[in-house]
Amino acid sequence: MKRAGCLLFAAVPVVVTAAVYFATPEHPAAADAKGSASVSQKAREKDKSKAERTADDEVVADVPAGLAAPDKKELAQEIVASAENSTLKWHEAYGYIEDIGDGQGYTAGVVGFCTGTHDLLTLVERYTKEHPDNGLARYLPALRKVDGTDSHEGLDPGFPAAWRREATLAAFREAQDHERDSVYFDPAVRLAKLDGLGTLGQFVYYDAMVLHGPGTSDNSFYGLRERAMREANLPSDGGDEKSYLDIFLDIRREAMKAKNPQRDTTRIDTAQRQFLYDGNLDLHTPLKWKVYGETYRVP
Repeated sequence: MKRAGCLLFAAVPVVVTAAVYFATPEHPAAADAKGSASVSQKAREKDKSKAERTADDEVVADVPAGLAAPDKKELAQEIVASAENSTLKWHEAYGYIEDIGDGQGYTAGVVGFCTGTHDLLTLVERYTKEHPDNGLARYLPALRKVDGTDSHEGLDPGFPAAWRREATLAAFREAQDHERDSVYFDPAVRLAKLDGLGTLGQFVYYDAMVLHGPGTSDNSFYGLRERAMREANLPSDGGDEKSYLDIFLDIRREAMKAKNPQRDTTRIDTAQRQFLYDGNLDLHTPLKWKVYGETYRVP
């Protein structure tokens, strides 16, 4: 039997273990997830008949823009940046790069592309096809070699500086935006609309795509969604939107803690779940939330 959501639309005390994680944003860490990038989504679409895909397109076209509206998309990037880079100034994250010690090698760019989880390699490969003489192209052999590991072999000491230099170019920033949208944002928003979710639900899916990656393992995005669907009906199937999202967030939190019991989950506890408990399913502004103990506001 699918369980009902246990939403408490009131102040909910949350214990936050700041310490180490205050300065270390949560980050996508599933090799299946980013390793397959958009492969799982493409496979799902391929399995559908042309008629089914057309029907899906019509459903998506008939619902409001939601998170895809320019102002909401900007808001989405700000909320993600608060968790990924501890700032609302997501435009400044193109040149970000460091090894945050999560076993995924270097983390870089606007949504934390990783040298160990395939998506950074894919980004650089696609960018190099259009811009063969770019400053990152010479690192492609090393990026292929370290893919799937936390190794820096062949990348040190020059790769971080090369990334930062390349990020000063509009073409590379556009390439990061395109990869973010095609692998994470667009598939998440599209599926959320098909699932009957509003703007907040679309953001919840997007953030889950970024953090857990678009893979099909139990702790990757599609696996998490499958688990949530076993416990609650989708709104598109007559389920209650708030209850479904509450359960989806429960499962996301469990997945984060399963990897590391000490992992900070405030991007859920004092951000997304708080929006849900406030009944803000359309992500109306002004908006206030906390991540890693830091308070953020969007007027």
